[in-house]
Amino acid sequence: MSESQPQDPTLEKDPSDWVTGDEPATGAQKSYLETLARGTDEDVPEDLTKAEASQKIDDLKN
Repeated sequence: MSESQPQDPTLEKDPSDWVTGDEPATGAQKSYLETLARGTDEDVPEDLTKAEASQKIDDLKN
């Protein structure tokens, strides 16, 4: 049996420290951002990097 353990927040890397953070956002990130932004007045720029998209996702979730 496997038990779910809470994730340790210290294991998460800051997106600005990601090796691939300056690459273009993934399709999944863009799709999720569009879903989160729906019904808000937030704009989702097309040219976000992976790190920027991750930060925008966190912002919209909060």
